[in-house]
Amino acid sequence: MKIDIPSHLSDDDLVAQVKSLARCEREATASLLAYLGELDARRLYLGAGFSSLFTYCCDVLHLSEPAAYNRIEAARAARRFPVILGMLGEGALSLATVRLLSSHLTAENHQELLAAAMGKSKRQVEELLARYFPQPDVPSSVRRLPMAKALQVSSDPPATPAATAQSPVGLVAALPPPPARRPLVKPLAPERYEIRFTASAQTREKLLLAQDLLRHAIPNGDLAQVMDRALTLLLEDLARKKFAATTRPRASRGTARGSREVAAKVRRAVGLRDHGVCTFVSKSGRRCNARAFIQFHHVEPHAVGGETTVGNIQLRCGPHNRYESELFYGHGRPARPTERVTRPGKSSPVPP
Repeated sequence: MKIDIPSHLSDDDLVAQVKSLARCEREATASLLAYLGELDARRLYLGAGFSSLFTYCCDVLHLSEPAAYNRIEAARAARRFPVILGMLGEGALSLATVRLLSSHLTAENHQELLAAAMGKSKRQVEELLARYFPQPDVPSSVRRLPMAKALQVSSDPPATPAATAQSPVGLVAALPPPPARRPLVKPLAPERYEIRFTASAQTREKLLLAQDLLRHAIPNGDLAQVMDRALTLLLEDLARKKFAATTRPRASRGTARGSREVAAKVRRAVGLRDHGVCTFVSKSGRRCNARAFIQFHHVEPHAVGGETTVGNIQLRCGPHNRYESELFYGHGRPARPTERVTRPGKSSPVPP
């Protein structure tokens, strides 16, 4: 099957085609689930020589294991509650959210749960389920993970330690380290979360030391309270460094006219006004609100005389900084960290 690269399309046509294809994919997925549910009910995979629908999906339909699992769960949920198919086709639900909901849906609650989950992301549906089906807090724990075992790569007799040390290729090779585990943030109940991550030995020692030093205030050494105190201090320090946040600001001499440096008083005012998030607004009126890689940007670019004043500085995330730089200067010139490069007179209004 040959797929042509749509490099000939205009920007507007390309966006329209992407939206159309996404709609077709949603409708095709909903149809696949309807047929897959019927195939499952008839157990046709048995006659095809497969012991389960899962292996049939992987070997015959060539779905990946996660894709097969998600589609089977969604197909079975949709067979019990066919309204799911229409919601998937319309984009009101996704496969991920249907899979999360499937084990909780009953004849009594499915209408309420599905309506509440409409248009929500996976994370938002997890929060929703935590409200409807709260779980108890998990106990705090610090445990050591198993180490990778050595792998014998030669059938020769074991070498002496000296011989092994002199050999350019040892007879025993360590297994590669396991892939890093993604941090887990799982809602358990309203305002309660399970947070799990893997830490180094040094981080563990710091945590234990913090527990001991805080015994007068936290006698049971509760890890959640220790981490909350540590993060509170970290955020205060980051706000001070990024936005010059302080309860006792000193008098500022400001910056010389034409300077690119953003004065502390300007950083404070802009950080408070923009709430520490990207304030880029699209043509359709959507505001970015990203909090990562935040930078200070000139509304009127510094290169054309824009000053580092509160009225001329706004917050932008790195990607939107580069995007607006390309709009103004063209491709090939990276944006500076203190620039926002909307063309003079073309600045988009920033909602509060």
